[in-house]
Amino acid sequence: MKQFLLPFWEVIEVLAVALVSFFLIRTLVVQPFVVNGPSMEPTFYSDQYVLVDEITYKFREPQRGEIVVFRNPRNESEFYIKRIIGLPGETVTVTDSEVDINGKKLNENYINIKNGTTQKSLIVKNGEYFVMGDNRPQSFDSRGWGPLDKKEIIGMVRLRFLPFKNLTLFEDPNYKLSSS
Repeated sequence: MKQFLLPFWEVIEVLAVALVSFFLIRTLVVQPFVVNGPSMEPTFYSDQYVLVDEITYKFREPQRGEIVVFRNPRNESEFYIKRIIGLPGETVTVTDSEVDINGKKLNENYINIKNGTTQKSLIVKNGEYFVMGDNRPQSFDSRGWGPLDKKEIIGMVRLRFLPFKNLTLFEDPNYKLSSS
């Protein structure tokens, strides 16, 4: 009888290890999110699925251009997806859809919808980030509620996996600032 049950126990052990591994990876390393709304168009559209890396920011600080998922600073039950524009200690100025960082223009080739939003300069404090959606006219972001506290950030978007035809791996951004 013992010989007969041995293969079943092995299958149960393998399933248990797989389930525990899946749970740990899902809760500590990566998490799927669904994009909701037009604020990141044309980079992301509503109902696209992304994988969010939750571990990188435990070892390093967020960088300009990274796309992050975070808790809405005004409603912790909601999640937003935006791009990091301003880093701690920088002065960010948004004028007529152009962004200046410490007086130098930020080149944003992913923006194709511009608007005439004007904002005074803002200094980003330590532990905060200035985030904006790629679809500036349709984005509620740091221009409306101020810099984002790092503790609100869930992680950075690494992969768009649904729909499969739009499968995209997001690499570290390479930003250049030019004289205004």
